Amino acid sequence: MNEHVLAMMELLAKDQRYHLEAYQFVREGLAYAQRVMNLPSYTGENENDEGKSDRHLTGQQLCQAIREYALDQYGALAKTVLNSWGIHTTGDFGEIVYNLIRIREMRKSKSDRREDFDDQYEFDEAFSARFERIGSQDG
Repeated sequence: MNEHVLAMMELLAKDQRYHLEAYQFVREGLAYAQRVMNLPSYTGENENDEGKSDRHLTGQQLCQAIREYALDQYGALAKTVLNSWGIHTTGDFGEIVYNLIRIREMRKSKSDRREDFDDQYEFDEAFSARFERIGSQDG
């Protein structure tokens, strides 16, 4: 069995807070940040070959990218979908990222902290305000 698949299976068995889809979604959110929002790679090294610091996606930036990606993918149902996978706060994104770091599916810089993901936005506001404004304009 592929070592990455085995590592993910072990992670899901040890930490049952989040569904497999939550991990896949966070990884897709990272790709979205890089592709659509032109943000740097979160999985990049701290220094390049010349000893210069590479651009690095912060926890805060990843939270914003995940928000935009969730809205893009699921619209008004984004919060419901994330909640169904065990994700209720931006801190959950941090838990997922750091679980992926532990199994070497993501890397972090020396300056990264798990707390960088905490309290970036409230889910009720972040995932419903846009749709409430649209709905109130119709009436």
